[in-house]
Amino acid sequence: MQPTEYRGTSCWPFRSTATKHAVLLSLVFAAMVGIGSVASAVGQPLDGARTAAVVASDEDAPVAVPPATDKAMAYYRSGNLLWAINLVWSIAILVLLLASGLSATLRDWSQRAGRRWFFTLVIYYLLFNIITTVADLPRAYYEEFVREHAYGLSNQTLGKWWGDTLKSFAVSCIVGSLVLWVPYLLLRTSPRRWWLYTGLALIPFIIVGNLVAPVWIAPLFNKFEPMHDKALEARILALADRAGIEGSRVFEVNKSVDTKTLNAYVTGVFSTKRIVLWDTIIKRMTERELLFVMGHEMGHYVLWHTWYLVAFSSLLIMASLYVAYRTAGAVLARWGPRFGFTSLADIASLPLLLLLVTAFTLVITPVVGAFTRHIEHEADRFGLEITQTSHSAGTAFVKLQEDALANPRPGWLYKLWRESHPPLGERIDFVNQYHPWRDGQPLVYGALFKNGP
Repeated sequence: MQPTEYRGTSCWPFRSTATKHAVLLSLVFAAMVGIGSVASAVGQPLDGARTAAVVASDEDAPVAVPPATDKAMAYYRSGNLLWAINLVWSIAILVLLLASGLSATLRDWSQRAGRRWFFTLVIYYLLFNIITTVADLPRAYYEEFVREHAYGLSNQTLGKWWGDTLKSFAVSCIVGSLVLWVPYLLLRTSPRRWWLYTGLALIPFIIVGNLVAPVWIAPLFNKFEPMHDKALEARILALADRAGIEGSRVFEVNKSVDTKTLNAYVTGVFSTKRIVLWDTIIKRMTERELLFVMGHEMGHYVLWHTWYLVAFSSLLIMASLYVAYRTAGAVLARWGPRFGFTSLADIASLPLLLLLVTAFTLVITPVVGAFTRHIEHEADRFGLEITQTSHSAGTAFVKLQEDALANPRPGWLYKLWRESHPPLGERIDFVNQYHPWRDGQPLVYGALFKNGP
């Protein structure tokens, strides 16, 4: 995972290219992993006397956007290069599997070993996952371990990295096996409407993913405990009560064994909804900064952003699979004999299906990013209105920039294709100028709060 601001993937530790392919196939990850994560940086907690003495004027001062350091710009530029390399490498692996006929060979092996249709699918996917994961290991090791240590962003030992990588691989095998049969069964039973029925059928998988990921999957990688600081927990729960959130649970996770960056996120649905704080953010952020972060996270829940993402993900599934349905025929007519299959319903078509979905996803990414940036912006607004701490929100973003080696004002191409959240410079600008409570103006979300600040 990259140490970035407000990332929605922070509780879902999938790493390998094969895993990304499996998740991309269903496009379920956007809703399964939860939304609204926060990363920040150095800061010392306020003691009780200081907190009580804070006057309103402390929150009136604007916060300057610091320029990115040379180290941050080097991290930014190398990250852009790696993003392009990852995309080309992922596509190259899929093309090689198709053009070499290896995908068809894997299918033949799977049919002989599995005999029945379902077991053939599972065995094929396991072989596919092994091959693509092994092929991707050098890239993953460099990007996730070597590079993060080189830039001073990681505490992770090599043993922990290998352990997490193997766990991630195992989880991806299970998730892929549970999901993959849905589109392939529908491809067989409804060749013309499979894309629509697949999108509808995967909605329960998305919801179940939100239910089980916080409880069964995330704890495989880090230890989740109740908050150690009970006074801080009480402040967070009081804020949740003001936001109208009942039955909230707050967890502290020992991410300091992996990273030096800070993060927090809201995840789960129904009985598994929870607010998760990394131990690093608790140690290094001030109380007011941390409460703003929590206000942002609560905004995601109160404003139904998780459910918007469920609906949005379902639409993306249908759209991407429809594009695959409309284009696969022409591809197979020309290259099917070389690939070793002529029907998309053949499990050997998995690399082709992933290629088509990847192409569509790349084209539609600016639209997806615009949607997620919008809901993150509204969560910022909610956090500001419920805490009314503009200055602390700004300093939290500045610390995030410094800690995560972020570029506060990236180029427009980066924003369109890589930025799921508003750039930090824009977020600081917003918190500097948005303070309707000072001018007696109505709050956009004020009606949702139980009482005044």
